[in-house]
Amino acid sequence: MSSDAHRQAAAGQGSVPIAIVTVSDTRTPETDVSGKLIRTLAEDAGHTVVDYRIVKDEPDQVQQVLDDFTAGQARLVIFNGGTGISQRDRTFDVISRKLEKELPGFGELFRMLSYEEVGAAAMLSRATAGVYRGAVIFSTPGSPNAVQVAMEKLILPEIQHLAWELIR
Repeated sequence: MSSDAHRQAAAGQGSVPIAIVTVSDTRTPETDVSGKLIRTLAEDAGHTVVDYRIVKDEPDQVQQVLDDFTAGQARLVIFNGGTGISQRDRTFDVISRKLEKELPGFGELFRMLSYEEVGAAAMLSRATAGVYRGAVIFSTPGSPNAVQVAMEKLILPEIQHLAWELIR
């Protein structure tokens, strides 16, 4: 089956339940621009946000929300924040250890698209994706621009196909 045929088969499954996690030591629900952007883009595309949380960039909090949201109804969990190389950036470290199947193409494509916008600084991003406990997990940088690139160019165009692949 071609990828076009897969997309057509997946299109009939309707709205994909999504959970959003903002990883930040400073953001609040009122100041979480990237989390709001993910919600808006997902809902505008016809998908349902079933969970949302802001957690500190602490490994135990990142792991707990990953476990909580994959035990719920979300088939796709989108993390934003904590993907850089500073001492506080630990999201990638937690998520990459938990992934059962990696989707290395997501990070590669994200960095390629980012390179077109920010140049060599794109190499500092540890954006990643994969499958954990029957859900597709995405981890993007926390900037609104990075979130918009990830959502519009990578995640949303394939969201139904990704969700469908999990259950076929």
